[in-house]
Amino acid sequence: MALNIRERQIAALKHMLNLNAAVKSRANEPVWKVLIYDRAGQDIISPLLSVRELRDLGVTLHLMIHSDRDPIPEVPAVYFVSPTQENISRIAQDLRNECYDEIYLNFISPLSRQYLEDLASAAINANCVTSIRKVFDQHLNFITVDNDMFLLKQHGREAVSYYAMNRGSVTEAEMDSIINSIVDCLFSVFATLGTVPIIRAPTGNAASMVAEKLDKKLKDNLRDTRNSLFLDVPPGQFSFQRPLLVILDRNMDLATPLHHTWTYQALTHDVLDYKLNRVTLEEAIGAPDLLTGSKRPTKSRTYDLNVNDKFWQQHKGSPFPMVAEAVQEELEKYRASEEDVKRLKSQMGISGDNADEAVGLLSDNTAKLTNAVSSLPELLEKKRLIDQHTTIATSILDEIKARKLDTYFELEEKILGRQTLEKSIQETLVDPEAGTETDKLRLFLINYICNHLTPEELKEYEILLEKNGCDLKAVKYLKRWKDFSQMQVQAQQAYAGSGTRTVGMFSKLMSQGSQFVMEGVKNLVVKKHKLPATRIVESLMDLKSGPETDDFRYFDPKLLRGTSPEFGPSRTQTPFNDAIVFVVGGGNYIEYQNLVECMRTKSIPRNVIYGCTELTNAKQFLQQLALLGDEIN
Repeated sequence: MALNIRERQIAALKHMLNLNAAVKSRANEPVWKVLIYDRAGQDIISPLLSVRELRDLGVTLHLMIHSDRDPIPEVPAVYFVSPTQENISRIAQDLRNECYDEIYLNFISPLSRQYLEDLASAAINANCVTSIRKVFDQHLNFITVDNDMFLLKQHGREAVSYYAMNRGSVTEAEMDSIINSIVDCLFSVFATLGTVPIIRAPTGNAASMVAEKLDKKLKDNLRDTRNSLFLDVPPGQFSFQRPLLVILDRNMDLATPLHHTWTYQALTHDVLDYKLNRVTLEEAIGAPDLLTGSKRPTKSRTYDLNVNDKFWQQHKGSPFPMVAEAVQEELEKYRASEEDVKRLKSQMGISGDNADEAVGLLSDNTAKLTNAVSSLPELLEKKRLIDQHTTIATSILDEIKARKLDTYFELEEKILGRQTLEKSIQETLVDPEAGTETDKLRLFLINYICNHLTPEELKEYEILLEKNGCDLKAVKYLKRWKDFSQMQVQAQQAYAGSGTRTVGMFSKLMSQGSQFVMEGVKNLVVKKHKLPATRIVESLMDLKSGPETDDFRYFDPKLLRGTSPEFGPSRTQTPFNDAIVFVVGGGNYIEYQNLVECMRTKSIPRNVIYGCTELTNAKQFLQQLALLGDEIN
């Protein structure tokens, strides 16, 4: 059975919301309860359980722990919070105020002995020890955004960011704290999956430190047979073969996070406000004021893009022009279905003044009518999804046209693929209509990472960028990165064989149900290529040796007596079918889609889960590089 991290985490949350008892059949009425969570708990639950699903589980009210809350007697309260001093103090205050008669405390990660004693003292002082029914360590300290994708943090993500780990002023104690935080989250992932992986990681960076500490933490838990989290896995839940955990460092590839992309999900993340499976758009309302010339007022509207959206699941990894065509096709299918319903009504005489005559025809058309009525909810849902994706696609299209993103994508693909450029980089950098300052800087940085520039060439580019209003702090950091790292050598070869070819213009896209000509945007057919992360994971899963993986360390947490070898190939002789790939320092949708697609198209498909400390788009990653550059004197 394939590893499905989303299903496992949902099952754990449902168990918790059922007051940590086995979830019974739907025929049983749920126990009505109040859910109290902090920002971390909210981030974990929101991509997995909708308000309606929470209601089905008996949650009548969900509140933030630090909001003003009135006492609600005779109703159980389920807390789902991080074990922090602030949260412990607030729980103690709730105990003093006698907010709830029954309290079930669930901590996202393990509660320390000191905090447990603080809670016990607070309960005794408030004379409400009997109110606290259960205290659980849930080991759910990660956020799942898809069946095969997770991240560690959204709220408080700065604590584990690329900037936090690579800044020059970071102390040993701070770095230790960051690594421990990442290890705690990864331990939660495997406790939820109920499996112990074999770990591979490169040497000499943060990924190596994470691997070493995670190996020790898993070993310690397996030694404690009374409290081990890996001894009671349901039979048949997983295949007999253990999964491979590949821990990578962001420094292995700095070009991909800056790359302009052409696939639906990655474009949505790049140009729109998209996080935790929700995209927020600013939509104009009303009419502009003709007297003052002011713009139309706007309001924010949020759309859910999750596993229940079949169109999203099917097309999130598709090139954007294909998505536009798919929206058109879905609309035409919907219109055809709508016409069928109208035609049936007309044949039966239900419309207009002939409604009474229809009664005699019902016996002959019962089956048709039943089918039409039963298909209406499905039709309405299809229409909602079509409208949703039309709106999102149109917003993306506006950005593509305004910033000429297709030009940037094509140029960057050729740079990464070591192909001859038809148009020089300088031409794009000086074009006032081609993109923002950020777009220009991203293009230059990719060229700088993947190619060797002489000091004179670099100076020319810097002058050109400054004239176009670009902030060069990120360039300053990458200069140092290239000086102290051998990664650029790999980067120059990592994309060999990639590239695009232009096959012409496509001229149809949806705009609120109407077609319009989209000129100036090329339909780019991308030649499939493997990004550095995909190449490394593929080699490790196939047990192949090579320059990219020769320095990878090997850890087996199940080797309790004795140490894992520092380096060397995997001890197993069988290629891995399942892998969890984790990027320390931030991940992105480009890398995720490339990895999943590569493994899915193999002769024997492999199962891969992609994880990262945080999900960043190019603008956010560039800001972190600029902060690092700002620290350099």
